[in-house]
Amino acid sequence: MYFTADTVVFLDGQFIPATQAQCSLYVPSLHYGHAVFEGIRAYQTANGPRVFKAKEHYERLQYSCRAIHMPLAYSVEELTALTYELLEKNNLTNAYIRPLVYAAEPSMGIKTPATSSLFLAAWEWDKYLGDQLMRLTISPYERPNPKAVPIEAKVSGHYANSIIASHEAKSRGYDEALLLDMNGYVAEGPGSNFFYEWDGALYTAPAGNILQGITRNTIIGLARDMGIPVFEEFFTPETLHHATGAFLTGTAAEVVGVASIDDHVFETPYEETIGAKLAAAYAALVREKVGARTTHPVAERSA
Repeated sequence: MYFTADTVVFLDGQFIPATQAQCSLYVPSLHYGHAVFEGIRAYQTANGPRVFKAKEHYERLQYSCRAIHMPLAYSVEELTALTYELLEKNNLTNAYIRPLVYAAEPSMGIKTPATSSLFLAAWEWDKYLGDQLMRLTISPYERPNPKAVPIEAKVSGHYANSIIASHEAKSRGYDEALLLDMNGYVAEGPGSNFFYEWDGALYTAPAGNILQGITRNTIIGLARDMGIPVFEEFFTPETLHHATGAFLTGTAAEVVGVASIDDHVFETPYEETIGAKLAAAYAALVREKVGARTTHPVAERSA
């Protein structure tokens, strides 16, 4: 349930009941996918609810807007403060937060908008892919070519590719897809980054053909802090035949273990993998159980 009669959202400068939030069916963002969004999580900690890496998420939202020439009239600090206020108004501590910036003025032309609308919503949401190990399959669909679209921007229209690839994989009995780039190298999942492990090290696709997820970057940092080598390099599906484990990362999914990719089953029990150790470290970090800031939310809002 994303909202109830009591849910409050933020839309264009004011907090209103979710049941009253609306937009015209003639907005270009609905017709052409010309909008940007973020997926953010808040966690209950001993120091109160914390929005994990709000600064990084909202800086990326700003970048995404610039990449597609979408105006955004809010600073990172303003967006962060609004997010905490949204959580308070909905009495949420553990929550998924969805900011959406879209062109709200009715227009049917292929052009950039002069203004935009900001929508903020939050709800309780379990891990998107659940806790079970995933059975992946190499998708026949590729990730978008970075020379065709700004691949590092979190653009709504890009996710038509994700929906199609995920549906195709599930139609063949798998849990999720694993997409290649236009050169045949492993890129990422429909809504998550991909890591595999071999000989005590982690490997993941480099920047260029993927969305560099904030969870991905956090996991890389945790791994290096733990002395685990991390290599960001291109690799083919055949390389995965030698892997001893794999996992997916994303804000909605957090860290999810992978059991197999097509016919290759990873022999190492997941609980003995690097991925499992990093999943535990990530869970502790976002809940401020280790090495995290302990500033009061008010201080965070004005930082």
